[in-house]
Amino acid sequence: MKIKFTKMQAFGNDYIYINTFDQDMPASLNALARHVSDIHYGIGSDGMVLICPSDVCAFRMRIFNPDGTEGEMCGNALRSTAKYVYDQGLTRQTEFTIETFGGNQQIQLEVTDGVVTNITANIGNPVLDTKKIPVTTDLDTFINQPVTVEGRTFLLTAISWGNPHCVTFLDSLDDLDIARFGPAIEQLRSVFPNRTNVTFAQVLDESHIRIREWERGTGETIGCGTGCCTAVAAANLLKLCGRSVTVEQIGGPLSIRWADNGDMYMTGPSHYICEGEIIYEAE
Repeated sequence: MKIKFTKMQAFGNDYIYINTFDQDMPASLNALARHVSDIHYGIGSDGMVLICPSDVCAFRMRIFNPDGTEGEMCGNALRSTAKYVYDQGLTRQTEFTIETFGGNQQIQLEVTDGVVTNITANIGNPVLDTKKIPVTTDLDTFINQPVTVEGRTFLLTAISWGNPHCVTFLDSLDDLDIARFGPAIEQLRSVFPNRTNVTFAQVLDESHIRIREWERGTGETIGCGTGCCTAVAAANLLKLCGRSVTVEQIGGPLSIRWADNGDMYMTGPSHYICEGEIIYEAE
């Protein structure tokens, strides 16, 4: 079986994007996702994204982790999906919604000479209610709670848009041993029974934050759109920044705005890296 794919980057994650509208898919998408990861199509894929029909939105996005498990939502994948469907002529609308397991996400595109140059994704309201996110605590919310791992205490804030994140603010990220503390927090089962993404953040000033992101099951990533939103939401709750903030990450800066109605908007570009075909024999 030959499956056409496109690899794209959105100031962070690199994913393999597959348009399912005009080609058949194998019965086991989880096995296909593992195959994509094992073969490393395009080199260094963070996972697989399927662009599918939707009964409730313009499109449906399904995202699979390198181990083959299906994820909830990724802001960077969402922006690249939005660029793909417009640039490839699957829509001529510059405002539409994309269905994800994390909710229906609103998209607005900036188009120059027929090509999408900037994407704003509204990923909705951050969830702080610990009854709705996988956090083990008797508290109603989980904001600036002390947790000790590897002999060091971190103040954690847990936030979710369908994919759980937590954030901790440090004075500096320069000497952070993220390979030590990232997995220690991710796998802290007494607090996060289903594991969590971990955003380490440094507030530079009221309109600039720097982050390093530990992605659950993967390791340090060069960028994470939802992690950027997590940092801004938590910093604003703690009165460390305003509601419009530029977040610096390894993959590049994202503009984040927390609107008065509670919705989080992330704005930034996406880029094509390569196209090709996956040669796949079903397991």
